[in-house]
Amino acid sequence: MSADDVISFARLLDQHHIQVILDGGWGVDALLGHQTRPHADLDIALLHKDVPQVRALLEARGYKDVARDDSWECNFVLGDDAGHEIDLHSCTFDEAGNHIFGVKYPLDSWNGMGSINGFPVKCIAPEWLVKFHTGYKLDENDYRDVKALCERFGIEMPGEYEGFVKAD
Repeated sequence: MSADDVISFARLLDQHHIQVILDGGWGVDALLGHQTRPHADLDIALLHKDVPQVRALLEARGYKDVARDDSWECNFVLGDDAGHEIDLHSCTFDEAGNHIFGVKYPLDSWNGMGSINGFPVKCIAPEWLVKFHTGYKLDENDYRDVKALCERFGIEMPGEYEGFVKAD
């Protein structure tokens, strides 16, 4: 997905008063204030109550479900014929801000602010993006993303990246 695609999507949801939080690679790049690499998809976090409306908006623009083994009602991918894919992660919080359903985001992880080509966007906070880039098989993109976040925001590099650091 290009920066223009991401901005167009963010504007669409903003016009419909739907809060979207950028996650994944675009979330990293938004925090850094510039695109560091190409992105195959856009990862977003949103409230579960907004899923039907987001799905309808995207389906009206030609998006359909992309089959994946790990899809469920709170984590699924919608894609279009042009190859754009949006990976949706939804959850529900109670009145006190406690997670009660869906993908386990802490509410304070939704406090990041960044920009894409100067367009302001909400994103996962940097310390949480670093935490979310652990606990699975890591690759070079993960390392570069985490290294950039740690350097920019003064966050300690997680121990899981030790092999990458030694090779660097």
